[in-house]
Parts: sequence; structure tokens; C-alpha cells
Amino acid sequence: MSDDGSGGHYYWCTRHHRVETDADVCPAKHVLGPYSSAADAENALQKVQERNEAWDAEDARWAGEGR
Repeated sequence: MSDDGSGGHYYWCTRHHRVETDADVCPAKHVLGPYSSAADAENALQKVQERNEAWDAEDARWAGEGR
């Protein structure tokens, strides 16, 4: 549920470093999302970092198995 009652989505803009909504979203090449809440959008970069670290660890584990 959105704060303004519109039922819209939230995005993290990598260009402006802010949360944006359906009403003011930048082009897709500049945003992560959509997210269901502003808080989720605001934490998007942290989630990306966590996933990248997990994938890097998995890649390292996988590479070690083949030896």
C-alpha cells in the first residue's frame, strides 16, 4: 500500500540517489525496482550488495569444487 493511496510502485533512482514513484520515475536505465514500499526502494542498493556478495561467495565455492 502506498502512502498516497494510489497503489503505485516505488523505485530507487541511481542517477538522483532518491526514491521515486510512478508519478515521477526516471527512465528504466536509471532505476531499480519496482518495489512495493518506499523503504524497500530506499534499501535497494544494500540488497544489491548483499546479493552480489552471496553470488561471489557461491562462485568461489563452485570454482573450488572443480579442482
